[in-house]
Amino acid sequence: MDARFHRTQFVLRKKLLKIFGGAFWIRDVNSGELLMYSKQKAFRLREDIRVFTDEEMTTELLTIKARQMIDFAATYDVTDATTGENLGALRRRGLKSMVRDEWAIIDPVGQEIGTIKEDSTALALVRRFLFNLLPQSFTAEINGRLVAQFHQNWNFFLPKIRLDFSANQAGLLDVRLGIAAAILLAAIEGRQREY
Repeated sequence: MDARFHRTQFVLRKKLLKIFGGAFWIRDVNSGELLMYSKQKAFRLREDIRVFTDEEMTTELLTIKARQMIDFAATYDVTDATTGENLGALRRRGLKSMVRDEWAIIDPVGQEIGTIKEDSTALALVRRFLFNLLPQSFTAEINGRLVAQFHQNWNFFLPKIRLDFSANQAGLLDVRLGIAAAILLAAIEGRQREY
């Protein structure tokens, strides 16, 4: 596994006001060093997001592909682009996400092993009616154990999500799958309510 994925904390920044597609920078939380760059292609019937080592897109690290064409509750397969290894999948829980954003974490053999959920139903409802004036936070759990947290800042000019995998000491969540989850949260959930 690439050394970039051995860290426990990252910051994901989304390009502000990108009309077609999306661009995401993933940096080291302390040094600000660029670790990964992701570009989401516009006008795709089936999502296909790639994660690279740099903005020049020199080396591809991860591939995130939707199984279905435009789907409210789509499943996204995550693959290590350097080895071809299937890392698992992430499935958006469409109906539940109307009130409170929720995703299923699926292992490489297709078994659901965990969830990623928005912090609270009450805050989720407030966000939906107040145009997301409150920043979102998500927790990821596998087998009932906390493995990651994603905290959005509320800054219109510099939208960021802080990724924290420090609770994943037992290695229950592959950090590569966690990075893919954060990108999907920024890309898919961000599309319905820009932060």
